[in-house]
Amino acid sequence: MNGLVQAGWLGIVLIGVVMLLMVALAIWVAGVIRYIPNDRIGVVEKLWSTSGSVQAGLLALHGEAGFQPELRRGGFHFFTPFQYRVHIHLMVSVTQGKIGYVFARDGIDLPAGQTLADNSRVADFRDVRAFLAGDGQKGPQRKVLREGTHIVNPALFVVMTEEATYSLSLDAQEKAYYGKMRDLLDERQAFTPVVIKEIAGTHDSDQLAIVTVQDGPGLPKDELLAPDVGDIHNSFQEPEKFLAAGGRRGRQERVLVEGTYYINRLFATVEFIRKTVIPVGYVGVVVSYTGRRGDDLSGSEYSHGELVESGCRGVWRDPLMPGKYAFNTYAGKIELVPTTNFVLMWKSGESGSSFDSNLREITLITKDAFEPQLPLSVVVHIDYRKAPMVVQRFGNVEQLVEQTLDPMVSSYFKNVSQTKTFIELIQSRSELQGNASTDMRERFQAYSLEFEEVLIGTPKPQAGDTQIENIMAQLRDRQIAREQVETFAQKQIAADKQRELNEAEQRAAKQKELTGSLVDISIKENQGSASVKAAEKRRQEIEALAHAEKFKQEMEGTGRASAIKSVGEAEAAAIKAKSEALQGEGADKQLMQTVMLRLAEAFETSKVPLVPQIQLGGGSEGNAFSTLLALMSSLKAGELSESISGVSKISN
Repeated sequence: MNGLVQAGWLGIVLIGVVMLLMVALAIWVAGVIRYIPNDRIGVVEKLWSTSGSVQAGLLALHGEAGFQPELRRGGFHFFTPFQYRVHIHLMVSVTQGKIGYVFARDGIDLPAGQTLADNSRVADFRDVRAFLAGDGQKGPQRKVLREGTHIVNPALFVVMTEEATYSLSLDAQEKAYYGKMRDLLDERQAFTPVVIKEIAGTHDSDQLAIVTVQDGPGLPKDELLAPDVGDIHNSFQEPEKFLAAGGRRGRQERVLVEGTYYINRLFATVEFIRKTVIPVGYVGVVVSYTGRRGDDLSGSEYSHGELVESGCRGVWRDPLMPGKYAFNTYAGKIELVPTTNFVLMWKSGESGSSFDSNLREITLITKDAFEPQLPLSVVVHIDYRKAPMVVQRFGNVEQLVEQTLDPMVSSYFKNVSQTKTFIELIQSRSELQGNASTDMRERFQAYSLEFEEVLIGTPKPQAGDTQIENIMAQLRDRQIAREQVETFAQKQIAADKQRELNEAEQRAAKQKELTGSLVDISIKENQGSASVKAAEKRRQEIEALAHAEKFKQEMEGTGRASAIKSVGEAEAAAIKAKSEALQGEGADKQLMQTVMLRLAEAFETSKVPLVPQIQLGGGSEGNAFSTLLALMSSLKAGELSESISGVSKISN
C-alpha cells in the first residue's frame, strides 16, 4: 500500500516538473522573460506593434516595430509574449592608451564637402534617442572614444577598436564598407595616439609633426597652408572647436612638438619631420611661402627684391640665430648662410666648403701665348645682418658662388695674365696676390660679401700640354747650372784652404828639426869664418916673424938668414894654402856637403816628397826639389844667405 502511494506521489512530481518545464519553455519561446549577464547589453527588437513598422530610419523611436533605442542591462527582464526579441552583445571596451572610432548607421546624411559627422550638438553616443532627435549625422564621427568601457547601442553605432568591431550583424555590403575603413585606420595607425618623443637609443628629440586636416572649409585661392587659428582646439584633438575657430581643411601651418595627442586620424593625419637645426657659424634666412603681404623694409635704393617682417610672405628681414626651430618646411624654407670665414677653392677634386663643389682651375692665356691653369683659394665671410640680402639677391650662397663669384674671379685673373709672360706670371705671384686682394675686396663688397684673402697656387699645364713643362725644365736646368758654378767655386776655395791647412800642419810638425838644421848651418859657418880668421892671423904672425928673422939674419949674417927665410917661406906657403882651402872653392864644397847632409836627414825624417804629387801652379813655389837645385847654385855663387832662405822654404 505504501509503495503504491509513493509511486503515485512520484508520478505527480514528475508531471509537475514536466509541466513547469513546458511552461518555462513556452515563456522562453514567447520571450516573456530574458536574462542578460552583467557584462553584456541587450538590444531590444520589437517584432510587431499596433503602431506599425518604422517608416524612416533604422530605429523605432515611436513604438513601431524594429530596433528600440533603449538598451537593457544585466539581470532578468520581462516582455510581452511573442512581441520582443533581445540581442545580447558585448560592451565596447577601448584599451588603455588607445582610440575607438564611432560610425553612425542612421541619422542625417552628410552635406557635400563634409567628411565627418558633426558632433557639435550631439556628442553623447549613449543616448540614441537624443542623438537622432538632435539631428545627429550618419557616417564616421568626429568625436572618438577614449580608453574605458562604453555603453553604445550597436543597432545604431558601429565602434571600431584596435582589437574588435562592435556592431549587430551586418549585410555583405556593410561588411565590405567597414572592412575598408578598418584598413584605412590601420594604415594611418589611427588606433594609437600621436606620440612625439625621443627616439629610443638615439637621444634624438628633434622630431615634429605636420598636421593635415581632412575636414572643414577649403583653403582660399593662392593659399598653400591653412593659417594658424590658435590653440583653442587643443592641438587638433577637438575638431569642433577647431572648425568653430575658423580652421580650414588642408596642411596646417601650426605644427606639433613633443607630447601625446589623441587625434581622430580620420579628421587629421600627421607627418613626422625633423626640426630645423641652425649650427653655430650660420644664420637661417627664412623664405616664407605663406602669410600676409608685408611692407618692403629693404629701402628704395635696394632693387633686388623685398625684405619683410617675420610672419609675412617673402624673405624675412631678421635671420634666425643658431639653434633648433620647430619650423614647418611646407610653409617655407630656411637658407643657411655662413657667418664665419669659409674657403672657396678653384681646384678640381678639392673643396674648401659646401659651396665650391663645381669650381675648377681658371684657364689663363699669357702674353707669350701659354695657356696654364691657375688654382686659387678665396677666403670670405658674410655679415649676418646682410645674409637676407644675399639670399634675396641670389637665392642661396651656392648660386652666388657659381653664377657671380666664379665668372668675376675668373675674368679678373684672365685679364691680369694677358699682361704677363708665363715666366713673369710665376715670378710675380706674390705681387699678383697682393694686387688681387686689394682689387677684389671692393668688388666683393658690392655683393654684400666680406673679402678676407686670396691665395694663388702654382700654375700648371693643361692635360696633354708639354710646352709649359719644357720651359719649366729649362728654368730648372738653368738654375742647376748656376748652382753648380757656385758649388765648384766654393769647392776650389775649400781645397785651397785644405792645402794651406796641411802645409801649416807640416810646418808645425817639422819646426823643431828645421830650427836645428838652421842652427847647425850657422855653427858651421861661424866655425869656418873663425878658422879663416885664425889662419890669416897666423900667417901675419909668421910673416912678421919672417921679417924679423930676416932682419936678424941680415944683422947676423947672410947664411943663417937664408936658412930662416926658407923655413918661414915654407910655413907661410902652407898656411896660405890652408887659408885658401877654407876660403875658396874648397870651403864652399865643405859647406855644401854639410848642408846637403842635413837636408837629407830632414827629408827622411819628415817624409816630405821632393816633387809634390799635385802641383797647382806653373811656378816652382812649393817644389822642394827645385828649391834644392837653387840652393846648390847659390852655394856655388857664394850666396849663403839666399841658400839659408831656400832651406827655410823647403822645411816649410
